[in-house]
Amino acid sequence: MTFSPCSRQPEVQQLLADGHWPHACPPDLRAHLADCRSCREFLLVTQAFQQSRTTAAAQVKLPPAGAIWWRAQLRRRSAAVERVGKPILGAYIFALVLTVLVAMVFVISQARHGLHWLDWLGSLGQSNAAVHVDSLSPSAWFSSGGTLMVLIPIFATIALLGAVAVYFAAEKQ
Repeated sequence: MTFSPCSRQPEVQQLLADGHWPHACPPDLRAHLADCRSCREFLLVTQAFQQSRTTAAAQVKLPPAGAIWWRAQLRRRSAAVERVGKPILGAYIFALVLTVLVAMVFVISQARHGLHWLDWLGSLGQSNAAVHVDSLSPSAWFSSGGTLMVLIPIFATIALLGAVAVYFAAEKQ
C-alpha cells in the first residue's frame, strides 16, 4: 500500500459513493484501476467497508415504537414513585422516633416514681367513694397520681398514631 494518494482517487471515491461501480465505470478509469495499485487498494478497502456496513445494518432490528414508548413511560413512572417514596421514608423515621421517644419517657417516668403505675386504679376507687372539695385542688390531684392517669392515655395515643402512620405508609408501598 502506498502512502501518496493518486490524482484519480477522488473519481474512484465518487464512483463508489454514487453506487456506480462496476456497472457505470468509464473504460479509461477501469484501465487506470488495473495499473494503479493505490486506487485498486482504495477500491478494495472501500468495498469491504461498504459490505460490512450493509451487513451490520441488515442485522439491526429495532424494537417496535410502541415498546420503546412503553419502556419510556415505565421509567418515568418508576422515577415518580421513587420521588414519592422519599417522604414516606421520612414518615417511617418520624413515626419510629416518636414511638421510641414515648416509650423512653414512659420508662424514665416509671423509673423515677417507682414501678407502681397501676396504683392509681386502687386510689381511683377510693376517691370515687368519698369526693371532697379538697381533692379537686391541683396539688391533691397531682399527689394522688392524677398526672399518671392523664399521661398514660396521651402516650398511648401518640404511640398508637405513630404505629398507624407506619402501617399506612408501608401499606401504600
